[in-house]
Amino acid sequence: MPKVKVDGVEVEVPAGATVLQACEAAGREIPRFCYHERLSIAGNCRMCLVEVKPGPPKPQASCALPAAENQEIFTTTEMVKKAREGVMEFLLINHPLDCPICDQGGECDLQDQSVAYGRGHSRYDENKRAVTEKYMGPIVKTQMTRCIQCTRCVRFAEEVAGVEEIGALFRGENMQITTYLEKAVTSELSGNVVDLCPVGALTSKPYAFEARPWELKKTFAIDVMDAVGTNIRLDSRGPQVLRALPRVNELVNEEWASDKTRHAVDGLVRRRLDKPYVRRNGKLEAVSWGEAFEAIRAVNAGPSVAAIAGDLVDCETMYAAKALLANLGSTLLEGRQTGMDYDVSSLAAVNFNTTIAGIETADVVLLVGANVRWEAPLVNTRIRKAVKRGAKVFAVGPEVDLTYPVTWLGNDLSLLSNLPQVVTDAFGKAVRPALILGGGGFKAGAHGATLGLAETLGLIKDGWNGYNALHFTAARTGGLMLGYAQAKGMADIVAAAPKLVFLLGADEVAADKLAGATKVYVGHHGDKGAAMADIILPAAAYTEKSGTYVNLEGRVQRGDRAVFPPGDAREDWAIFRALSDVLGVRLGFDSLDQLRVAMEAEVPALGRIGELAGFDWAPPALDTAASGEITYPIADFYLTNPIARASETMQRCSAELLHGEAFLEAAE
Repeated sequence: MPKVKVDGVEVEVPAGATVLQACEAAGREIPRFCYHERLSIAGNCRMCLVEVKPGPPKPQASCALPAAENQEIFTTTEMVKKAREGVMEFLLINHPLDCPICDQGGECDLQDQSVAYGRGHSRYDENKRAVTEKYMGPIVKTQMTRCIQCTRCVRFAEEVAGVEEIGALFRGENMQITTYLEKAVTSELSGNVVDLCPVGALTSKPYAFEARPWELKKTFAIDVMDAVGTNIRLDSRGPQVLRALPRVNELVNEEWASDKTRHAVDGLVRRRLDKPYVRRNGKLEAVSWGEAFEAIRAVNAGPSVAAIAGDLVDCETMYAAKALLANLGSTLLEGRQTGMDYDVSSLAAVNFNTTIAGIETADVVLLVGANVRWEAPLVNTRIRKAVKRGAKVFAVGPEVDLTYPVTWLGNDLSLLSNLPQVVTDAFGKAVRPALILGGGGFKAGAHGATLGLAETLGLIKDGWNGYNALHFTAARTGGLMLGYAQAKGMADIVAAAPKLVFLLGADEVAADKLAGATKVYVGHHGDKGAAMADIILPAAAYTEKSGTYVNLEGRVQRGDRAVFPPGDAREDWAIFRALSDVLGVRLGFDSLDQLRVAMEAEVPALGRIGELAGFDWAPPALDTAASGEITYPIADFYLTNPIARASETMQRCSAELLHGEAFLEAAE
């Protein structure tokens, strides 16, 4: 590990570190535009200039210069100051002076660094260059005259997203960044280029001209669009969430977020349920809370009651519903609303055991019925990193583009009992082998067959568990921990023929399965669940309540409330607490804190925020025979839940990016 001096301060840095990283280790701030720690080094903005001895008597780009033993680095000399001022002056030669109307204003690297490191005036008086606008799709708004050619967006698209659709045309003064053939970027991670852009060249199209950063209230939350548990920051003004941005969490999402995480938030103000309803004479009529509760009491269901959890609900909601049912004498709880019925006697056997960060260290991966790019985009980026390190990926299922090389073995589960020699050889040599069972594999009944491969392929080693179940709904793991699973799934609920069924934001249940029951929908959007309901109780969306969520690797996380529910809608746990009084039972809690104490007493892992639940590996002995074809459960990445289906942005993404509809811009 080389030792270097930075402005007289000696620091020791890892082998292979750059001078820029050495400066940061010494507490020195180095300006930069092209450099980003998660992307390859480009060295083309020259803003990170420093003076280095021994070396030529000139400023050098610290991002591309390796740190070496006994280097002396100077970051504040007159040479460095003049060099940075010169670079900034060149960068601003063609940059338009439109900060007052630029959406990047207030959080712009160019603004900040021009104040900190610039001259304060320009000696350039020629005409500024102008660049024609580009089209990058429904997510990214372009103003390419502002572009300083840092190429962060180009490198992100190629290296992280895995879609080589952004690049540079022409040379010198005529250089332009654009998408090839000026088509929409098809990546489900395209919104990240807006965060990466250090100027206002790429901004968020749905958020255009909405607000300035200093107007917004910022709230830390957890995303519910998939089971990754992306850490996000919700920016709200008044009663509305205007945008969702990723927070850095190296163990979960690094600093990325999918487009659905970012831009489904406009669906939070559309199709909302803001008052209770009761169906009378075949038509839903608005009523008071008291009338709605009385209609539930009048069913007189006794213990013949069930609760079905949807994909987006928090653990507090599920626990409150479970407590109510327990007091009524029922244990009919289910969270797999579409009908899957895999064995949950061992939670480790339905967990992502390598962890999200760990999968990028795997050296061979077998995917079984997993369209990882749609089911968990940020797990897909980790597998892509593993592939770049040399990992081999094999897959059983319908062929899809996962953005990295995959050896497709076919779409027949019988392959699992007779894997090709190339697969067994690769796993035989592997130090960290991994298998990922996706939604399609669960749906096709491959759980037992893949568990049988755990020993055959050597997935379990000291300090390594390579067996992974890939869930794609935010409520799934938390629901399983709270007991939301019958032995045969929804079939057991249907067989019990309950008189009363609570749908906890459950919109994917087939209505005919519950034809004889009184259905109470506790949710926030007028979607499929509300359409089939007999009674509707308006609840809070994930942005409108503090909630605990468990992601696919068993990591317990908690988000805070950003805004209040609209109209008469209430937080879910409070609805069940109020309903319990009408039904004549006591739940044992009167506040959210009391509920959490009771929930953590029942499931202690739910109180260890930020930690993995730590399930013990004790797989059940299941039938290892499997046959038949796989179909993936997600038909449309952008429209998987009621919030996304209510979002105009997600509707347009689906129409344009998946179904090929053409949208003309206003100028066209």
